[in-house]
Amino acid sequence: MRKTLTELKWRLTGILGKAVIDLIFSTSEIESEGYARAEKYMRNRNVIAPIWHSRILIFGYLYRGWNVASMVSKSHDGEIIARILRQQGFVPVRGSSSRGGARALAELIRLVKKGYSAVLIPDGPRGPRYKVQPGIMSLAKKTGAPVIPVTYSAKKLYFFPSWDRFMLPRPLNRCRVIYGEPFFVPENADRQTEEILRLRLENELCRITEKADRYFGHKTP
Repeated sequence: MRKTLTELKWRLTGILGKAVIDLIFSTSEIESEGYARAEKYMRNRNVIAPIWHSRILIFGYLYRGWNVASMVSKSHDGEIIARILRQQGFVPVRGSSSRGGARALAELIRLVKKGYSAVLIPDGPRGPRYKVQPGIMSLAKKTGAPVIPVTYSAKKLYFFPSWDRFMLPRPLNRCRVIYGEPFFVPENADRQTEEILRLRLENELCRITEKADRYFGHKTP
């Protein structure tokens, strides 16, 4: 009985979470910038999209209906995210840099090679904030999929006092999604090349996040 009630609680968490996200973004005007340079890759729906931990909320809404896999930690917070992602039609792959990461990365590689896109949180699950972990380079190198940095901001929002300063937009809002410069990680990339590309991704995600916030007059926390 207890197991059944726990499962019911988690299922309701996913349903309610999706409903709140749908309410926020279905009542908001969503603009985009930089999509033209990413369109030829996005059209194939087989990309790697890194997004900062604090900016993940909109993307389950934008890409619902796609074949998308996302690495989600095995923590309590990760279970909440996983349940919402399932309701949005995503495939959550459980694992993180601190727990089950190697197995989760192997599963993501398999799914991306199969034709899925991957949404990754390069500074999750515990930070440090705005620092890209190296796993995404391995995924891109072993699959050949393009890496497209993505972020967003909103006119009316609230930043939580959490480690990632998670951003919650209000309903009836204006949001701006920005796509960064796409790039590939060569199959024969050595560690030095991977590190150069890792830093490039980190800098590009920071740049477009600051640009998105600045568009609405906010300062990136």
